[in-house]
Amino acid sequence: MEMIRKKKKANSLLWLFEPLEEDPRYLCKRFFSFEAAYLDGRLCLAVVDRGEPWNGMMACTSREHHTSLQAEFPHLKPHPVLGKWLYLSQLHAEFESVAAELVAAARKRDPRLGIEGDVRKKRKAGRAPRKKRRG
Repeated sequence: MEMIRKKKKANSLLWLFEPLEEDPRYLCKRFFSFEAAYLDGRLCLAVVDRGEPWNGMMACTSREHHTSLQAEFPHLKPHPVLGKWLYLSQLHAEFESVAAELVAAARKRDPRLGIEGDVRKKRKAGRAPRKKRRG
């Protein structure tokens, strides 16, 4: 039986990252159901366009920066599932302008934005993966 793969639709919010594209230290890649913006190897912002609460921009940060970021960007709220990140819903009336301001802050390397990315070591060529122990 042949498997039918669903074609993934393009994320409609990727245009928000366009100001970052000229930065040589910028990388956009998939992060679960998000498209994520990495700067200098740090995960800074993520966008997703599904139903709430997965419909907007995430400011990837630690809880210690929530208060200062929310003072500057009052529309940011802790995400209801990923509480360590701040969330701006696409349904918010000022979504586009606030999201653009967040991108500008990331581009300027605001130290409150960004978490260390998941750095996984690549296996050496020819080396078999470890087998699970029984036990």
